[in-house]
Amino acid sequence: MSHETLVEARDVSLSLGGRKILDRVNLTLSKGKLLTLIGPNGAGKTTLVRIVLGLMQRESGKLVRKPGLRIGYMPQKVFVEPTLPLTVERFIQLGARGQKVVAANKVLDEVKVGHLLRQQVSALSGGEMQRVLLARALSHSPDLLVLDEPAQGVDINGQTELYELINTIRERHHCGVMMVSHDLHLVMAATDEVICLNQHICCHGKPEHVSNDPAYLALFGKRQAATLAVYTHHHNHDHDIAGDVIKPKDGHRHV
Repeated sequence: MSHETLVEARDVSLSLGGRKILDRVNLTLSKGKLLTLIGPNGAGKTTLVRIVLGLMQRESGKLVRKPGLRIGYMPQKVFVEPTLPLTVERFIQLGARGQKVVAANKVLDEVKVGHLLRQQVSALSGGEMQRVLLARALSHSPDLLVLDEPAQGVDINGQTELYELINTIRERHHCGVMMVSHDLHLVMAATDEVICLNQHICCHGKPEHVSNDPAYLALFGKRQAATLAVYTHHHNHDHDIAGDVIKPKDGHRHV
């Protein structure tokens, strides 16, 4: 396992109730890399995420996490009782259990919603809640961000801004990012690898390669595959062949 590797899974399999959920799944996620996991309902995406998070045990295979790995998890959604008096600041602090966390105002500023610090969680819009959940994941200074459908309930313009933000965070913190998608409407072109899962890995590679792979087309059909939109992030720097940022001529790294 390389010192840059955060998580490595080899031939991970799991069956529940006599049904195969995961079948010899392999993946490697390294620092600064972004992996997008796609697949239909029941494909095993959530199970694989839970295994990576240590919330479920595999039946067979090997899973290695970097010692002391800090993981920031952004769930798909969180239900908060509307009558519960809970501010955004307090919500971010919940569950810290004495761990050192980044101040709520700092992570909220990073995801561009610093003005929500004293807002009640129950009053947040869908897009605001997604950013607050992302801020909460960042508060643990993670080596690895696991994002479960981060654009859930966000309109197309909000999705573009959110994906731009995720890429900026990845570059700024040099953390690994594992992002789960179901709808397939938008996959980041900045993704280093897309894994198409349906109990086993059907295909994997860059977004533009996966979207044209025969296994992907067979799984989703040409009509569904045609809805896959590859989001391209825009920035004022270049990447080398490994995906790392190349310093511009002025000697500064732009993020």
